[in-house]
Formats: sequence, structure tokens, C-alpha cells
Amino acid sequence: MDRLVNTVRPYAWGSLTALPELLGQEPTGEPQAELWMGAHPGDPSRADRGEGPRRLDELIAADPERELGAASVARFGPTLPFLFKVLAAGIPLSIQAHPTLDQARAGFAAENALGIPSDAPERSYRDANHKPEMVCALGDFEGLCGFRRPAEAAGLLAALAVPGLAPVIDRLRLADEPEALRGALAAALALDGETVRHTVEELARTRPDGEHAPYARIAEDFPEDRGVIAAMLLNHVRLRAGEALYLGAGVPHAYLSGVCVELQANSDNVLRAGLTPKHIDVPELLKVVVFEPGAPEVVHPVAVGGTPGEQLYPVPIDEFRLSRFELDGVEREIDGRTPQILLCTGGTVRLTAADGTVLDLARGQSAFLPAVGTPTRLSGTGGTLFRATVTV
Repeated sequence: MDRLVNTVRPYAWGSLTALPELLGQEPTGEPQAELWMGAHPGDPSRADRGEGPRRLDELIAADPERELGAASVARFGPTLPFLFKVLAAGIPLSIQAHPTLDQARAGFAAENALGIPSDAPERSYRDANHKPEMVCALGDFEGLCGFRRPAEAAGLLAALAVPGLAPVIDRLRLADEPEALRGALAAALALDGETVRHTVEELARTRPDGEHAPYARIAEDFPEDRGVIAAMLLNHVRLRAGEALYLGAGVPHAYLSGVCVELQANSDNVLRAGLTPKHIDVPELLKVVVFEPGAPEVVHPVAVGGTPGEQLYPVPIDEFRLSRFELDGVEREIDGRTPQILLCTGGTVRLTAADGTVLDLARGQSAFLPAVGTPTRLSGTGGTLFRATVTV
């Protein structure tokens, strides 16, 4: 078992206090957005095995089968298939979507061929992997997920009585719903600055508890961003602690406020549609987004047969598997045949390996468990533990 030392990414949208509170640290006065746990080369965790901290990606590369297990290597290759995060949004994140595996491979190769450096701000594809993801709220959490029905979005926009929004509204009234959404998103991202300003002014006059309220709050942080209009094409969703969302390739989304754990395929590929000063590539975004309307489905955990106390968040892929334990003084046991990252989000949890080695995790601490094949025992009272692993 390896206690992990993890990097916090200080994106501008991050909360000033949520991650320092989780980690038991003093706030720095700067936004703290994402705590990364995993082996993505962008910010790999570090583990200390008695020889000083080493990058987790380097430890895995030195002996993939020992760290990941033969089954995971055969299925997903010699890298950790997932990236685990804690995300803390103080203001909205960018509206974004992620590519399929084929799209990611093609986009990564194309940008490499153009000679764009991997860390260049104008780069969209930072690796050749897809990025399906799941978020699970640690408290009240608010976001946007998937497209509204075009007629519903048209009504929301028309109620603002902004003449410049007509190109978006007209497209939303097309009979073909996917075509209506495609045209509306493209039109929204091409609007002039005067229309954006007028829309923001009208949003500011809406009732704070009305259906425009989430978008009015977004406009406070991004008063000159076309993404404010694009956001009104999307469903507003609220999660309570323990509720989750799964987002497959092409689903447009944005996280507005709150703290969650996020588990995703091991990728950092993002196509953005607004609410950000970062690079926006509208033609590439339109290739990636899936233009299908529908209400988001909130995922609730289910009991796992054979592992008492484990609550699983089902997903339709095998590259990551998220579950949760609420420890109540009864010792639990988890399988050791797959690579795992364990994160404590409340109380204290004790991990005991088959050889008797003990590792205590306090709130905000995490550990990497290589696929050694032997089980690990969990114990504690009042502790909450999230488990990230794979299905093989």
C-alpha cells in the first residue's frame, strides 16, 4: 500500500476554501480546483516506498504487471486506466464535451502532425484517449448536463425578449431535434457582443428563484461570454451528497458549484464551448458533441454482492469503477486483483494488508493499492471511503 502525495491544480474556477478544508490545510488565497490522484503524466501522484517519493506513472512503467495485474494490462495496456480527482467549483467551469476513442486518436495525431506542443494553450487533444467520466457529489452540487428539448430551450430564450437571440431561437424551432440543437449551438457561439450584453442584462432582471436563475448566476461570473447563451440549451441539475452523474463521450456539460469526486478514463482531452478564457475550437467541438436531447439520469449507488458494505455506482464501461464504503465499526474486505486508489472523505479509515501492514487515511488522504492478488481489510467508525478501480 502506498500513501499518495497528490497535486492540486489551481484553475481560476476553483474554490478558495473547499480543497484546503478537505486536506486540513490553510487556504492560500488562490483558487484550488482539482486534486489529481493517479498516473496521468500531466500531474502524476507520488508514492514513497522507502526510497523517497517516486512518480506513480514511473513505478507502473517499471513493472506494469506487478502494479496493475496481468488482467488489467491485457485489457487496457500497461498504464493505469483511470484518473481520480476531487473537484471543487467556486464558479462555473467551462461548457465542454469529450471525444470518443477514435476521435481522440485522430485529433491527437492531427495536432501532433501540425507540430503543436503538448502543453500549448491552443491544443485540444493532449493525449490519444477518450474521457468518459462520473462525478459523485460530496455535498450539494450543481451543474449542467445534456441538451434540453429544443422547444423548451426556445421558450427559455424567447422569454428574455432579446431580438438578437432570434438566430438561435429560429434554429431551435426546426422539426429535426438533433439538427435544431446543432444549429442553435453554432448560432449561440457566433453571437455578437451586443446580444450577449443585452441577454445578460435581461437575465439580471429575472426572479432569483425562476427558471432563468441558474443562468443569471452564470452571467454574473461571465458577463461577456457567449457561453451564457449556450448554457441555456442545457439541462440544469442539482445533486445531493452521494448522488452521481455519468457522462459519456459527446455529452455537453458544465459544473457550476460544489465539491465532488470525479472518476474518468485516463485523459485530459477537452473541447470547450464557453464560460472560459481557454481555447475554444467551435468546428472541432461540433464534430464531437452528440446532439440528442434528454433529461440527465442521476445515478444512485447499489449494494455489491460478495463485498458487504460496498455501494457501487454502475457505469457502462470497464475502465473505471467507483464505489463507496460508509464504515460503521464492522471490518470490511476488498479484493486485491485489480489496481485501486482509495480516498478517505470523512473520518479516519484503517487499511490492513494481508501481511499485516497498516496504513491510516485521514480525511483528504489517499492510497494506491497495486494488484498484488491478496485482499485488504478496511476498518473504522464514521469513516467514508471512495474506491476507484477497474473491471476485468
